[in-house]
Amino acid sequence: MPATDDSGSSAAPDAAFRLPRTVEPRTYRVTLDPDLGAATFTGTVEIDLTVHEPVTEIVCNAAELVITVVTVEGPDGVQVGAEVELDEAAERATFRLADPLGPTECTLRAAFEGVLNDKLRGFYRSTFTDGSGTTRTIATTQMEATDARRAFPCWDEPDRKAVFEVTLLVDEGLAAYSNSPVVDESVKGTRRRVRFAPTMKMSTYLVAFVVGPLDATDPVDVGGVPVRVVHAPGKGNLAPYALEVAAHSLRFFTDYFAIPYPGDKVDLVAIPDFAFGAMENLGCVTFRETALLIDPATAARTELERVALVVAHELAHMWFGDLVTMRWWEGIWLNEAFATFMEMLCIDAFRPGWEIWVSFGISREAAMALDDLHSTRPIEYPVGSPADADGMFDLLTYEKGCSVLRMLEQFLGAEVFRDGVRAYLRDHAYANTVTADLWDALESVSGEPVRAVMDSWILQGGHPLVSAGPDAVTQEPFAYGPPPPGTTSAIGHRWEVPVLVRTLPGAGGPAVPTERHLLGSDPVPVPPPPAGGGARVVNAGGWGAYRTRYAPHELGELSGRLADLADLERFNLLADAWALVLADRCALGGFFVLAAELGDDGDPSTWALVVGALSLCDRVVGEDDRPALQAAVRALLGPRFAGLGWDPAPVEGERTPSLRALLVQALGTIGGDGAVRAEAARRFDSARAGDPIDPDIESAVLQSVAAQLRPGDYEAMLGRYRAPATPQEELRYLNALAAFPDADLAVRTFELCRGDEVRSQNAPYLIAALLANRVGGPAVWERVKANWDELLARFPANSHSRMVEGAKALCGDPGLADDVTRFLTEHPVEHAPRTVVQMLERLSVNVAFGERVRPALGTTLAGVGRADGADHR
Repeated sequence: MPATDDSGSSAAPDAAFRLPRTVEPRTYRVTLDPDLGAATFTGTVEIDLTVHEPVTEIVCNAAELVITVVTVEGPDGVQVGAEVELDEAAERATFRLADPLGPTECTLRAAFEGVLNDKLRGFYRSTFTDGSGTTRTIATTQMEATDARRAFPCWDEPDRKAVFEVTLLVDEGLAAYSNSPVVDESVKGTRRRVRFAPTMKMSTYLVAFVVGPLDATDPVDVGGVPVRVVHAPGKGNLAPYALEVAAHSLRFFTDYFAIPYPGDKVDLVAIPDFAFGAMENLGCVTFRETALLIDPATAARTELERVALVVAHELAHMWFGDLVTMRWWEGIWLNEAFATFMEMLCIDAFRPGWEIWVSFGISREAAMALDDLHSTRPIEYPVGSPADADGMFDLLTYEKGCSVLRMLEQFLGAEVFRDGVRAYLRDHAYANTVTADLWDALESVSGEPVRAVMDSWILQGGHPLVSAGPDAVTQEPFAYGPPPPGTTSAIGHRWEVPVLVRTLPGAGGPAVPTERHLLGSDPVPVPPPPAGGGARVVNAGGWGAYRTRYAPHELGELSGRLADLADLERFNLLADAWALVLADRCALGGFFVLAAELGDDGDPSTWALVVGALSLCDRVVGEDDRPALQAAVRALLGPRFAGLGWDPAPVEGERTPSLRALLVQALGTIGGDGAVRAEAARRFDSARAGDPIDPDIESAVLQSVAAQLRPGDYEAMLGRYRAPATPQEELRYLNALAAFPDADLAVRTFELCRGDEVRSQNAPYLIAALLANRVGGPAVWERVKANWDELLARFPANSHSRMVEGAKALCGDPGLADDVTRFLTEHPVEHAPRTVVQMLERLSVNVAFGERVRPALGTTLAGVGRADGADHR
């Protein structure tokens, strides 16, 4: 584990990136005047400062600004001369004083100019087309992690909290929003001066201002807090669902944290161009349109779920992140992991039938698959530069972080965990913390060694493989294979593992209490089941963020009793088996034998694991063996789909539509199921004639239709993308363009990404999907290489590594995989470079899997299920 200071926080190499502590901001008075047509802005800022010791210069952050006027005024009103020096590389402004100052209080005044950039960070421009076909412009913000300095000079560090008073100068007819309510408006000619109330004490990365031709819903009162949705004109009908979720979330969190909402109002603002999913600016939360605006009548259940989760996530941040904030960026994991954990609790209460914690198994597995690589990282690691901070926004921060918090909550008990969180927030309100402050609060309430346990999970990478022996459980580090040559593994060695073990009751036998253990370096004795008892389940409940391995006879017993396992336990059994296959510690055929035992299981998450395994086989199978793969897909999935049918039953589980969509897509694409393809094509053609497709299966139908390469279908989908009824429909048809198994069409879609046809917020992710296209991916890769510099210049920096993530699917040809590795090694990205390294390692894992299984893959697949090649309706 890395060295830690006495607070338990990783010792971060941040000194070169921290501002001097000689001067501290107390209050900012920011006035901004954006010119939307010219894509520029001017502004002034007055910053009340406390000078702790004599200084001859004042240093703050500024980037991409021209500072034109500077004055410093002491408490006696005396002006101190100052000259400004800008260092763009360091993103700093140094105000050199004519006379020393301090210790004292003073006010720094500066005027400045900037550009409303197209990079979706700082103060930037976004556009949309209104109902008359006119392009309209919005000026909006995205300050996290370190981009407030691009909007106004400031102390752009999370522990330099201050009060913000914002004033916006806007053209008549434009709306203006910020973190707090409007307290005054005045009109002069065609301009309005909109002044907002002072905020609570908060960090710069939470400051927000939005100006543009926007509308807002009527406010909904939630315990005295007005809540609105702000949107482009004509989209108000897509706002009620988000308002419903927001009202539930505010009530839920107020009760859970036992602290009132810390702001004065909540505006949920839909932004047409937005780099992230959403941003938790206090009182002025910004979102991608697809994460906020939705029509429940035309949305898939998964799309409704996503909106609910994102809204809940951002509102959880109002307490965990905004009220109490990490001291420095290595602590951002706790902000995001805890908000992810709380969104799950909140939406589980909002829609219990969604079984949200079971669905989370897929997200947790994606994080664990990343964590199975030697290029993983600790959840919390030393952060210095802004680029280091940007690298923390990944699966390990959100999903693995949430997983270990859920594991801890289940081990301590939900009420004990909640009481510890309440104490933590109460004790640190309006202040900054390190991670260990939360562990100390939980340890004080629970009496358990929380800090020792959690340090072993967050301060080292990877996770253990817990093996169930005949009378004990042991642990060892798990990885897909040895470290790549010339590299050092980031996977740790030993963990403090909360292990819950339960024994399935034998026929007619009594229930056996769940055993609770803390597994360290030494084996933990676990008595064998009592006489007549059934198989043991290690990781009972499925909440442990580790892999489990059983002896062959125990695995056989469990595979015969899958119906007796909880959904998450069953999911883990297959997920861990698949991980062992990738690590060459379990035969591929054994995994498919286990999958065949699922029968009529109704959990879409578990079936998604099976489809994922089949999809990797689809990448590496030889063409002569492709018919065997298609037959295996139909044999495994066809009977389950036959039991569901194409249309919803009068009474079925709320997650059943997700399973139906998964099966339609897999059977219609890699399964080559003729009946499924024919029905998908019929429904698509009927939709073109005005008969809509069930939104729950529309994406699956589009994928199945694309697989058939019928003339005219690409143009039809492109047309629907260009004229969508909802943000969700736009995204469905955009993603479908990447699914056509044709190199020319893949390159055509790539060219759409290079131009203005696809927004820069979406284009990098569409290119990733194109790279993952089995047929078109190699051609798109050549286009990516040829246009590399242009792509980096066009897309937001935080999406560069995401753009190439799809290349991990280019594993069918080892020579192509070598080319990918060589090019990306020679052309490193500046932001989140570790993400690219991880992708390349996963590519090598996939190549090794293919080389291992390809020679006998046809034979293995021929033994899967019934494998009779029959189509299934």
